[in-house]
Amino acid sequence: MIKRRHALQFIGLVLFLAGIWYLSAKFIDFAKYTGAIESFLKSFPGFYASIIYIALYVVVTFFVFFSKDVFWLAGAFIFGVALSTLLISISEIINACILFYLARGLGRAFVEKKTPEKYRYLDEKIGRVNFAWLFIFRAAPLIPYRFMDLAAGLTKIDFRRYLLAVILGTPVKMFWILYVLRGVGKNILTDPNLLVEYFLRDKIMLLVGLVYLFLVILVIIKMKSKDKPYVSKH
Repeated sequence: MIKRRHALQFIGLVLFLAGIWYLSAKFIDFAKYTGAIESFLKSFPGFYASIIYIALYVVVTFFVFFSKDVFWLAGAFIFGVALSTLLISISEIINACILFYLARGLGRAFVEKKTPEKYRYLDEKIGRVNFAWLFIFRAAPLIPYRFMDLAAGLTKIDFRRYLLAVILGTPVKMFWILYVLRGVGKNILTDPNLLVEYFLRDKIMLLVGLVYLFLVILVIIKMKSKDKPYVSKH
């Protein structure tokens, strides 16, 4: 009975998240609401606009997966790169806690019961991953945060260690992304080629992006290797 309950909890979590993210991507063109979001937030004083922005970001991006790009763009132009980095980082920390504990509470027990022996060894390795690698995963603009938060909750990663990586790594990624969005302009949502043109003009930002990508590839290689230089001794 307990095993069945764990299976139902896990399946329910997967179906719920996959369902709302699929429906939101298929039926909601959130990009067209960018102007409305900006106008709405600008109607409030700066402090209240910041609080409302965090609340909207946490709720809307949880249910509408692809809306985060719109919030990033709106935040960069309403609050500037530095302040929007802070606001989005706070929002992502809240979302990370929610998704981590959803996955840990509803999915971890099922994964432990159903994972084959050879993958349990991988689970043990992931659970003891060095903080530096967690930080790199969080700071590199490649893996979606929602998937990362859920994956962390399903594995043996210690929440406090993961939360510290979230707190320190998220601002690094967000500052880089918001700086680029601010430089490219609002038309990036309708013309992605503007991003390519921006990187061709700004070689430093292109180099930073390539460094991030290299670090992520390095982490993946380390995770697949049999040695343990990336594993914490504690």
